Amino acid sequence: MPRPYTAALPIARRALQVLIVLNWLLGAAILVLLVAMPTTRWILTEFGLSPSPEAKRLVVGLHAIAVIGLLAIPVHYVVLRRLLAIIETVRAGDPFRAANAIRLRAIAWALLALQVLSIVVGAVASAISTPEQPLHFDAGFSISGWLAVLLTFVLARVFAEGSLMREDLDRTV
Repeated sequence: MPRPYTAALPIARRALQVLIVLNWLLGAAILVLLVAMPTTRWILTEFGLSPSPEAKRLVVGLHAIAVIGLLAIPVHYVVLRRLLAIIETVRAGDPFRAANAIRLRAIAWALLALQVLSIVVGAVASAISTPEQPLHFDAGFSISGWLAVLLTFVLARVFAEGSLMREDLDRTV
């Protein structure tokens, strides 16, 4: 039975393609920032600080956060590429494949890694933040992020079971 056409898949496919490009551009921007990192003096001027041990700690912490951001780029790529591959199987009308279960499991592990990186960023930001110079990063523990990790692991298992059921059905018909 033919399925009704939905505009969501082409939109999602295009959005993922754009996000992949933006992800790599963000990675390039972070890399340029790290390589051509402004001088300590410039950072201190921007934050309105004078040279001190706390100011040095701030500069080192900002470098660490940039490195963590750079580490997140390939992890995001894993998620985006696998989502794009899953969308292709949905477009083909055959989403319950073992390959999609594997892709979802890889996405779940990548999401887990991103949650851990977020906690590390939050810890670094908290460590370098001072009452005089508070830093506010949208990082740290996220209940919705951890729920997404759990949901994706469960969904991967559902897809694995669905692909096994489909193989059984194909063998019996």
